[in-house]
Amino acid sequence: MQRKLTPSPSLYPFESHWFDTSEGRLHYIDEGSGPPIVFVHGMPTWSFLWRDFVRELRDTHRCIAIDHLGFGLSDKPAKADYHPRAHSERLTTLLDALGLADVTLVVHDFGGPIGLGHALSRPSTIGRLVLMNTWMWPLSEHEQALAVDRVVRGALGHALYRWWNASARWLVPRVLGPGHRLNSDIHRHYIDVTRRSSERVAQLTLARSLVGASDWYASLWEQRATLATVPAHIIWGMKDPTFGPEELQRWCALFPDTGAIRLEEVGHFPQEEATKEVLGTFRKLVAG
Repeated sequence: MQRKLTPSPSLYPFESHWFDTSEGRLHYIDEGSGPPIVFVHGMPTWSFLWRDFVRELRDTHRCIAIDHLGFGLSDKPAKADYHPRAHSERLTTLLDALGLADVTLVVHDFGGPIGLGHALSRPSTIGRLVLMNTWMWPLSEHEQALAVDRVVRGALGHALYRWWNASARWLVPRVLGPGHRLNSDIHRHYIDVTRRSSERVAQLTLARSLVGASDWYASLWEQRATLATVPAHIIWGMKDPTFGPEELQRWCALFPDTGAIRLEEVGHFPQEEATKEVLGTFRKLVAG
């Protein structure tokens, strides 16, 4: 039997917390005290993505980062509902249990629709939004999303995601900006957290939900006026091959009073590619 990943204590020096759901246990970290910040990851990442943010901000804020079911250190049952709506509903259940108010909600990648779905269901609890290379609308006409969808719905996509762990192993490096690389130890934390094929059901389901959940994304986008009144900040990697300037412009149209931070040589993962710059910016945003 393969051993589960034990995160490096130097990279991920946090106490684990667990929350029981009807489908399995959610893992999350809950560090520090003060105004709450909730970090919501996408795919194929987990709370490890936010490690530097939590370590930097826990002296002044309560920092919470969840691992969605099927990701990170959370349970990975074979037959759970891994569609983005279900992840969003589980996030709401956890945050309701924690009783948080005036939350700074930070979302990235699939964490956008998942986290913003929660925000739309509990708008009175959200004090501020921070958006990083994400979306909340149908991708049924998005050229790259459609290309991914054509692959993941067939046998090749099944093999890539379930057998070869392609999302963590190969896709993550491909969406970094020019000249950016993950060191091998950090990359290992994304690859080895799902060592068995049976643990990668959630990844394949979300990949197929990029376009497949368009009706749900459309329902979120129809409610966007609810979020338009929430103070928002945008931090955006401009060399992201998936969510680039066009998606940024859509967010800027929804939040015209926000000044987007454009990272010109950064790709899909500002948290990994420009850590110091993003952290400096982020600390100023949450202190305001």
